Amino acid sequence: MKFKRIAVIAAASLAMIALVGCGKSTKAAADKSQVKVGILQLIDQQALTAARKGFTEELAKAGYKGNKIKLDYVNAQGDQSNLQTMSQRLKRDKNDLNLAIATPAAQALQKADTKTPMLFTAITDPKSAGLVSNPDKPNKNATGVTDKVDVAGQIKFIHKVFPKAKKIGLLFNAAEQNSQVQVKLAKAAIKKLGLTAVEKTAATTNDVEQSASALMKQSDVIYIPTDNTMAASMATIGKVSSKEKIPVVPADATMVKLAGVATVGINYEDLGKQTGKLAVQLLKGKKVKDLPVEEPSKTRLVINPERMRQFGLTKAMLEEAE
Repeated sequence: MKFKRIAVIAAASLAMIALVGCGKSTKAAADKSQVKVGILQLIDQQALTAARKGFTEELAKAGYKGNKIKLDYVNAQGDQSNLQTMSQRLKRDKNDLNLAIATPAAQALQKADTKTPMLFTAITDPKSAGLVSNPDKPNKNATGVTDKVDVAGQIKFIHKVFPKAKKIGLLFNAAEQNSQVQVKLAKAAIKKLGLTAVEKTAATTNDVEQSASALMKQSDVIYIPTDNTMAASMATIGKVSSKEKIPVVPADATMVKLAGVATVGINYEDLGKQTGKLAVQLLKGKKVKDLPVEEPSKTRLVINPERMRQFGLTKAMLEEAE
């Protein structure tokens, strides 16, 4: 009897262990069914937020929504120390992949975490930023979609729309690497057309109004690259443009609404969706090295009817210049 009682107790104990084990397995399976995606955004501005929106919409479209995904979103508000702290946090969170929006965010995140697959978007030149050695064959932990626009094509567009303009102003933040790349291309294109480039920089959004005012007094038309500081200041630039009666043509279609006359540029929500498609491939088993860095898949003519009227332009004129 004593032996039987011991046997029963032992059997019960084994059953309990099995149940606990099953519970852990079930929980592990449930956890595995949920993917974890971290997002580090440089600053609150319309283009970067649109890219994030497009990215998450594309993930949802692929079925990564509700309890199927845990999004870990942080915004550095343009602060370098925040970028470092938040990058370390995303590393500790052990996400399945991370998204970095804008060059400084990607650089900070890759410096903190060289292992977790990382996607980037809203970056003009990932190679010069040190994120990849070869965009066609990524050899680090990062790939993504650039926001590289046809700068020379946009300068030609400006020349066609404003043929009498001889001085083209360039407004940007010299500390932004993506802007430096675009300004260099713009200056070459302006020179090729026999025109004159005039430069003004602004280190922060607080400096933009003064720089824009000074530049517009020296220029016939203003070109603004895909610069984060300028993108966050388009309402201010629009106010100065109206006061000085100098048209603005931005590289980014998102910027047109608040200050630009028009542009042939990219839509950042489209850019985010394109990056989201890469994320889906990574989550389904693809490796970073198998996904070359992509450029924007499409551009579009974006107009601002109110600004067009202000400067005597019609849609037909802009479509002809496109």
